[in-house]
Order: sequence, then structure tokens, then C-alpha cells
Amino acid sequence: MKIIYENIVKEHGELIGEFGDEMLIFFGDNAPDELRDYCYIIDIKETNGDIKEGSYFKVNEKKAKILAVGSEAQKNLVNLGHLTVNLSGNVDDLLPGAIVCESVDIGPIEDGTVIKIVEE
Repeated sequence: MKIIYENIVKEHGELIGEFGDEMLIFFGDNAPDELRDYCYIIDIKETNGDIKEGSYFKVNEKKAKILAVGSEAQKNLVNLGHLTVNLSGNVDDLLPGAIVCESVDIGPIEDGTVIKIVEE
């Protein structure tokens, strides 16, 4: 298994559940005030390779296969710590700064939760 990206959730906004269980928004410490309440806050870090279809988004030990990668997703993640993870399984919902993953119950995300993008 190759780890493409790994980070730890430092804090989370009060309104993270507003988009349901299918939409997770991660952002670095520089998250705009108007978005911060909807985000999981992480450090800004480099990736160790490219985010690709067929890789997996992992939360602790649960994983969801990545079905589509938006054209700005990797750049935004590296530069801003910003990534939207869509767990709907619907690739038609792909936005430029997002990844779409298979529909999986990824479980709760709390402060201290480890997130990863891996190739298996």
C-alpha cells in the first residue's frame, strides 16, 4: 500500500452535518470564515504522488474507492488543504475541487481522526 496523502483532523465546524453524510469538506487553517463552520480543519501538506481514480479515501480503517478526481482537487489540497469528498458514488456530481467516491458509510470523523488517500 502506498500512502499518497495523510493528515489528521485538528478541529471541525459546528455545521459539518449540514451536507449530510455524503459530503465531507476539508480545509487548512486558512479556511474562509464563511466556510469554516462546514469544514474539517487539517494542516496543509504535500502529497506523495497523484490522486487517481481507483485509489482509496480512508478514514481510520474504513475506505471508499475513488471513482473520479476533479481537475483542481490535488492542487487545492496541496495549496489550501482544501478537498471536498463526495461519497455519493455519482460521478456526475464531480466538482473541480472534489473527489467522488463509492457510496460507503465512512463512519464518524472527530478531532484526531486520521484521513488518507492510498493506492493498494
